Amino acid sequence: MRTVQLGRTGEQVSQLALGCMIMGTVTPEDEAVTMLDRYAEAGGTFLDTADCYAWWERRGSHGGESEELIGRWLARSGRRDQMFLATKGSAVVRDLDAVWAGGRPDWDVAYRTFVGAGAKTLREAIDGSLRRLGTDHVDLYYVHVDDRATPLEETLEALAGIVQAGKARYIGWSNVRTWRLERIRQLCAQHGWPAPVALQQQHSYLRRRAGLRHASIVDDEQLDYLETHDDLTLVAYSPILKGIYDDPGKRRGHGAMDPYQGPDSEARLAVVAEVAAEVGVTPNALVLAWLMYQSSPAIVPLIGPRTLQQYEAALPALDVKLTDEQLSRLDAADA
Repeated sequence: MRTVQLGRTGEQVSQLALGCMIMGTVTPEDEAVTMLDRYAEAGGTFLDTADCYAWWERRGSHGGESEELIGRWLARSGRRDQMFLATKGSAVVRDLDAVWAGGRPDWDVAYRTFVGAGAKTLREAIDGSLRRLGTDHVDLYYVHVDDRATPLEETLEALAGIVQAGKARYIGWSNVRTWRLERIRQLCAQHGWPAPVALQQQHSYLRRRAGLRHASIVDDEQLDYLETHDDLTLVAYSPILKGIYDDPGKRRGHGAMDPYQGPDSEARLAVVAEVAAEVGVTPNALVLAWLMYQSSPAIVPLIGPRTLQQYEAALPALDVKLTDEQLSRLDAADA
């Protein structure tokens, strides 16, 4: 498995990261452990989780199942020193009773009741994550959801303390607007606090539809920002958009497709299908390969397989060879 430098840290991480969000809930432990074993055996090192994963899969859960499973796997496998371990804080839900009041998770209520990125919250959250993971530090600690209700100075000073205490080596941010990211970086430079080295956003081959307002999906401005700030690496979550590239039927009415609907996506989907057929892989695998071919900015696709079969289906992306002509065709495709 190839590696890419994380920002300018000198740290080499796997160019394909393994998202562990539903391990321990949707994905049974034995299957999750097999996935983790196979990822490590293939040379994979970059594991991603969060303290809130995955409360929405079981009423009464506060999250933490994913971290606990990873902790058990690390203890059993003895691979902690081989793994680059990332987790996140700030998106635990404060009022779960209100979220489940209708019998199913109400995400509008959840988004309004995140615990946020206050100093006390983050200090307690990292300690909880470390306890569940069974380790004394994580390699990367993200603010999971940008918190505009808390002064950035408070959040950044707390993160600096977490790094100084040796509980996290680097920090990152997720689900954040570009202007906020620039303000974060300015404050870090002003106060000598550690600045983010990773930005985790939703990013894929399809481009979000014109006029969409969305803090979590990369847009042209954010791509331009990342191209000129190579101390930040883009970690792309939902890179294959729930697998819609392989399944035309799934694209019709699927929530993952909604931000991308339109003629531009239709044109790009057609080219993905053509090039995938030429190189002999699925469209999903081709999209992962295309993301790993990007260098400005460098991109780490973050896969989140639900099953071992889905994990295995992603691996051919590691061996895809694309010609300059194919890359140009993919890059140029539009309506």
